Amino acid sequence: MKQLKLTGFVIFLFCFFTESLTLPIQPQDVDDFRITQKFIEENIGYITIIAFAQHIQEASFKEVEMLAKATTEYKDQCLANMTLPLCSKLPNDVLLEAICAVEGLPQKHNFSHCYSKVDFERKLCFFRNKKADVGFLPPLPTLNPEEKCQAYKNNSESILNNYIYEVSRRNPFVFAPTLLTVAARFEEMTKTCCEEQDKDSCFRTKAEPVILYLKTLSSFQKTICGAYLKLGPQVLKSINIAILSQKFPKTEFKDLTSLLEDVSFKYDRCCEEDAMQCIRVRSKVMSRICSKQDSISSKIKGCYEKKIPEHGKCIIYSSKDDRPKDLSLKEAKFTENENVCEEQNADQDIFMAEFLFEYSRRHPELSTPALRIARVYDDLLKECCNAENPPDRYNFQENKFNETTEKNLKKIQQGCEHFQNLGKDDLKYHYHIKLTKIAPQLSTEELTFLGEEMVTALTTCCTLSEEFACVDNLVDLVLGERCGVNENRTLNPAVDHCCKTNFAFRRPCFEALEADKTMPPSASPGLLTFHTCRAHNEELQRKDRFLVNLVKLKPELIDEELWSSLTDFTNIVDKCCTAEGPDACFNEEGPKLAAKSQAA
Repeated sequence: MKQLKLTGFVIFLFCFFTESLTLPIQPQDVDDFRITQKFIEENIGYITIIAFAQHIQEASFKEVEMLAKATTEYKDQCLANMTLPLCSKLPNDVLLEAICAVEGLPQKHNFSHCYSKVDFERKLCFFRNKKADVGFLPPLPTLNPEEKCQAYKNNSESILNNYIYEVSRRNPFVFAPTLLTVAARFEEMTKTCCEEQDKDSCFRTKAEPVILYLKTLSSFQKTICGAYLKLGPQVLKSINIAILSQKFPKTEFKDLTSLLEDVSFKYDRCCEEDAMQCIRVRSKVMSRICSKQDSISSKIKGCYEKKIPEHGKCIIYSSKDDRPKDLSLKEAKFTENENVCEEQNADQDIFMAEFLFEYSRRHPELSTPALRIARVYDDLLKECCNAENPPDRYNFQENKFNETTEKNLKKIQQGCEHFQNLGKDDLKYHYHIKLTKIAPQLSTEELTFLGEEMVTALTTCCTLSEEFACVDNLVDLVLGERCGVNENRTLNPAVDHCCKTNFAFRRPCFEALEADKTMPPSASPGLLTFHTCRAHNEELQRKDRFLVNLVKLKPELIDEELWSSLTDFTNIVDKCCTAEGPDACFNEEGPKLAAKSQAA
């Protein structure tokens, strides 16, 4: 039995990784390179399944397995003789060539237009062909616990391959290392639960954190990559500076700048799903952090005493390092320096990067808000440095900073008050209505997912001491889902404007949106069709879909009317599911609700 091997691989939540094709120089780099290369060789089958399933989401499992087998044979040939011409190609180019080489495959799955392109243009074509909305895929196959365990016992490798395939094609923008970690956790879960008496309960309990892990990193990676690919590398650099400065406030600016060169320089490797390069990138960044752990943070030293696979998890869950005791709340260089304008003009990028670094490490309670402060400061300098006596003007910048922070804090407090007053279910319905009115072009599945994620964000954050940063960051990730990763995605002019606006102010932009007027009302098939009664969780999902689809059908209804219809829907389900003849009850009550909703 082949087991998914994670030796030498670590997960680092920041995910701000880059790729360097330069050969390692230091002995430690050589060791890390060998470990990473060994990991890739041992898991080449799984990695290629991920790559193929993400690039051709419609492909069958049999087709993906065939492609993975061909790539493994290519690997074996090159290991035996590296002088072969095909061995000089980059792995990602080999993967795409393998896809194009299968007779009939490009035409069958509608990517023949990519076949005629070469190099970067071909890669970009495949990337743009990916679909975030996976409603076109059949429902995820399910087995009961006993069947799952028997299938795993009979052929564990086939079950794991199939799991990786199904998860990968439903998450086309998630980084390969993340999917490998999810697969490893699935395997561990299956081994454990198949030994339990109550297998069903075990699978449900252990699957929950795995699903949450995948959802969290999926949202994070899609949002960051979407911003990077649409807004450029400077946005990514700013995000990196803010997060790393808060996590590691004792780091010197020059050390942070050096780390950023590794972290930000070629982030496109992971964002564009170059699976093998992405794995190498992460390993390289971890090696850099390991080599400077003493100067980076006192909170992560214990992480390097653990076994290699545990390093990344340890860093993820380590707390932010303490702010240096001698670090004042203000940096005089930016607030009391008469030569600010001259220094900014000398090198604006470095100057603003250092400002963001100094402000962020002094304010660990902020994250995305720190990016807003940097933008406010930049705008202030543009105004002041063109006026007479600039110091008299920018000396009042703290008032501007406080005003920006207070405005955002008020919004977050309102969100948490909504959560406390409405409760989880009603808050979810509130967001279903709001988000559907703003972006009715999204699928029902996406809108229900976004509503649930908004509630999760507020549930997670509203009781924490760092409520402000937590809510701001998580809500920004959820709302960022609407923008997608592909630059081809458009919804409506208002949403598209927010997606393309300054990253730091994207959330306030979304929250200010009104109902979209560009899309005509649309009826969903089966909106008011009732079937047999279902389990509690399925009934909740049916209520979610009913509400979203009703908003799409009747966008002019005010919130009170929508809530009333949802109440009627709930009452009918409750009434009929306790009746002696549920179907007869639904046949009688369903048309009444349909007529009432249509007439509203």
